[in-house]
Amino acid sequence: MSDIDILYADNHLLVVNKPAGLLTQPTDLNPESLEALCKQWVKQDKNKEGNIFLHAVHRLDKPASGILLFARTSKALSRLSKQMREKHCKKTYLACIDRPISQSEGILEHYLTHDHHHAKVYNHPVDDAKRSRLDYQIIHQQGPLSLLKIDLITGRYHQIRAQLSHIGCPIIGDLRYGNTKNLEVGLIALHHHQLVIAHPTLNTSLTFKAPLPNYWPLPLSDDKLL
Repeated sequence: MSDIDILYADNHLLVVNKPAGLLTQPTDLNPESLEALCKQWVKQDKNKEGNIFLHAVHRLDKPASGILLFARTSKALSRLSKQMREKHCKKTYLACIDRPISQSEGILEHYLTHDHHHAKVYNHPVDDAKRSRLDYQIIHQQGPLSLLKIDLITGRYHQIRAQLSHIGCPIIGDLRYGNTKNLEVGLIALHHHQLVIAHPTLNTSLTFKAPLPNYWPLPLSDDKLL
């Protein structure tokens, strides 16, 4: 359990820095996941046996890295899920691209559907498509590489990956959405860097940050990121 990067833990929350290449939650085909590892960590930390309550409040794509929030009680899960639905939390991502983007900052607004593990992007409303918005800003450039700070306004399936690909700027390593550069096998340059939430039982605001992985194509020290 020592390789789990715990950012914060109390009786209600567990905040972890997910490594890229690991599922958030187990599937029938792949039982290995961060949620399963964290359940083992809680059992050891609390010296508990049998089933425990631990549930991911949101998900990160398998090839992405960064902050994952888990609820340790059903009350915390309900209240945190409500915050997510009502946009009372703030998620900030970092993405690295290797193609020019037309503006150094802006809002991307499209309509997304998904099927067969792939999102499809439209410029106008279509049946079953969900309105999808994100706010981006270039915070660093080096040669052909640009590091984007992305504030997620909506949270759709593969939203950041699909929207950046749609404007001709797929994330480095994201072969599924059109990038041709291998980062490391199965990994992409997308990282959930910062999360701001209200604690589910205390009247306090909590801010969590996860440092960039060491394989990142355009590394920056934490004090220069946000």
